[in-house]
Amino acid sequence: MGHGVGRGSGAFRQRSAQRAILAGVAALIGAVAVVTAAFAVSGDEVDTALIVAIDVSNSVDDQRYKLQIEGIAQALEDPGVIQAIVGGAKGGILFSLVTWADQPTVSVPWTHVASEADAKATAKRVRGLPRQGGEFTCMARMMRVVSDKIVPQIPSKAAKVVLDVSGDGKDNCNSQEPIEQVRDELVSYGVTVNGLPILEGAGPEVVTPGAPAAQSYLPEKQQQDPLEKWYIENVKGGPGSFVLPANGYADFGRAIRQKFVLEVSELGSRVRRVFAANRPSFFTP
Repeated sequence: MGHGVGRGSGAFRQRSAQRAILAGVAALIGAVAVVTAAFAVSGDEVDTALIVAIDVSNSVDDQRYKLQIEGIAQALEDPGVIQAIVGGAKGGILFSLVTWADQPTVSVPWTHVASEADAKATAKRVRGLPRQGGEFTCMARMMRVVSDKIVPQIPSKAAKVVLDVSGDGKDNCNSQEPIEQVRDELVSYGVTVNGLPILEGAGPEVVTPGAPAAQSYLPEKQQQDPLEKWYIENVKGGPGSFVLPANGYADFGRAIRQKFVLEVSELGSRVRRVFAANRPSFFTP
């Protein structure tokens, strides 16, 4: 009798073990399903992964900071920019905003923008950012963080990746690595680096009545601004890269709006090719 009870007890334990295994397998299948679903969402392709990096060092006072933030927000709300965003082959972009001085801060992490509502929600988020600040213009350090931490975390496959760098001065941080070295590393990873130097003391914006908006940022100059030249030589990099200067902080909104269109639209690719023939120093074919 006792021996029979032992056999029953063993069978019970075996069935319990089997049920535990099956439960574990079911849980594993469920977990895989969740991960697969999440991957499918994050795996949606986009036309452009755009990293906008703005200078907030000690030369950027409250008014200048607001002009930059408001310029970016208004650009995201601009009908032409929205059309460029949703009109691409994939119908959307990824957007991230980095503020940088001594150290960079990811103020807006990767955000999918695929509709007017998305663009306006992102603009609202940009406007609500707390004031960022710092002392030095550590551009190479910012690029290092972009290369090591931001580009590797792009959540979707992007047809192109663009780093959009703006500021009113040269790197003055005495970085351990030259800015051109970090820039070239980004380019080797397939990142296009564009520059938006903010030229203090520049003349008023030149706009030809009835001309396409993209022409307004290419006024002919007898002498090239030193900061503009530095951006061309040290910041701009990669196929299709370009420098689009702003004539002071009051002109930042115009410049960033035009820059967004050039960076995220197919039309922008054609416009860059046209102007590259006229101003080769501005553009990399």
